[in-house]
Amino acid sequence: MNKVELKDRAHGKTKAAAAKNVAKAPAKENKKPLEFKLHSGERAVKRAMFNYTVATNYYITKLQKKQEERLQKMIEEEEIRTLRKEMVPKAQLMPFFDRPFLPQRSSRPLTMPKEPSFGNVNSTCWTCVFNNQHYLYHIHHAHA
Repeated sequence: MNKVELKDRAHGKTKAAAAKNVAKAPAKENKKPLEFKLHSGERAVKRAMFNYTVATNYYITKLQKKQEERLQKMIEEEEIRTLRKEMVPKAQLMPFFDRPFLPQRSSRPLTMPKEPSFGNVNSTCWTCVFNNQHYLYHIHHAHA
């Protein structure tokens, strides 16, 4: 037997088996449809409850924000009031004319004038006088 004949035989067997299965299927009975219940009403009630809770939460947060803003505004107004009270200019005390002011002489020694030396601006040696002490600075330049 060749391949074509084998295929035809196998195909013929499947047709015969399919015909037997169709013939064996019993006829369907007419059934009364079952009663079914839609949950759309329940879902509508749950959705309405959810929308109500969302709306109340939104309203409560809105009221809280308004209260916080009102409180913040009151605090700022109070701060402005206190700043304005502090900024009021106050009169100076009257001087005591029975005890006139006599300035005292300073205990520091007088500053001794010294001739400036503008000629050696680029020099590497500088002197400094601090508290009547002389300091000598040497600056070393690195030549490249």
